[in-house]
Amino acid sequence: MSATDDPATEHTADPHPTPEDALVVLDLHFGTLYASALRTAAVHRIPDHLTRGPLAVDELARRAGVRADPLRRVLRLLASRGIFRETEPGVYTLTATAALLQDAPGSLRDMVLFGTSDMMVRACARLDEAVRTGRPAFDVVHGAPFFDYLAAHPDAQARFDNGMASLSGPLDDVIAATYPFPDSGTVVDVGGGQGSLLAAVLRRHPGLTGVLFDQERTVAGHRLDSGELAGRWRVESGDFFTAVPAGGDRYFLKHILHDWDDEECLRILRAVRAVVPPDGRLVAVDTVMPEGDTPDLSKTLDVAMLAVLKGRERTRDEFASLFERGGFRLTRVIDTPGFPALVEAEPV
Repeated sequence: MSATDDPATEHTADPHPTPEDALVVLDLHFGTLYASALRTAAVHRIPDHLTRGPLAVDELARRAGVRADPLRRVLRLLASRGIFRETEPGVYTLTATAALLQDAPGSLRDMVLFGTSDMMVRACARLDEAVRTGRPAFDVVHGAPFFDYLAAHPDAQARFDNGMASLSGPLDDVIAATYPFPDSGTVVDVGGGQGSLLAAVLRRHPGLTGVLFDQERTVAGHRLDSGELAGRWRVESGDFFTAVPAGGDRYFLKHILHDWDDEECLRILRAVRAVVPPDGRLVAVDTVMPEGDTPDLSKTLDVAMLAVLKGRERTRDEFASLFERGGFRLTRVIDTPGFPALVEAEPV
């Protein structure tokens, strides 16, 4: 049998890469430099120095306490991707995307600082190890699973909490406005962190009450102390793998299920199923991954999960299958203007 008759080689025709193909690979392999440039701008608070208008690099560097020539080279790279804009040679101004790096409420600065920290970069750099072993690269690099590592390192835990809060902030009101909440009832935010989503829901829907549920050390820093929310919320702590508060009508799991593999997700779903009323609903706030080769942030997040945790992003069919095993039926997927969707399920 000739080589061309071998089934193992019949689909290996040379696709004839072009110089443009090489540029795609080269650009992707420099991805860590884009992340490092974002971090540099955030660390030195470059966007904050530009809030009153464009500045020449020399003056911008003076205010930031850095060297002008290296700063210009970093800004030139970021401006090529729409982060900052060079209005004239050597003069830079903010763009809407650069403003997200400001040290201000509603920005993504803390998320960028967390995601580009040495702790995360070292784990992502060993993605090859995760593919070889099936274990999160984070465990291999740092000698402990992600959440165990955070529990033992308060500074890292604080960076993570701040990063998650900065990521959540711009999304919370979008979620509160998008989901069709009932006029009355109780929303239980399972694994709700410091309560930013619950606060947004209660502000927008005055007929609702809420329960914030998470680990004790997390809910201790909750952000629900607001006069307009007085008397409409309570805080409970515990382990969502074991049990969640009863008495809710809508149980929200925001950015929870994607952190865990199917078996661990089933433990969470069954804890919710044990207390949700027949007319209640479970709502998972996560990305829903499209099939095929369509570019989508969910596919990037999925590989981040592979490097750091045992979790994954899921398609609609994968959510439906997971919910069925956990005692629920997927009822609908509601898209939002942000990157996550609202995946709703009813108990069966």
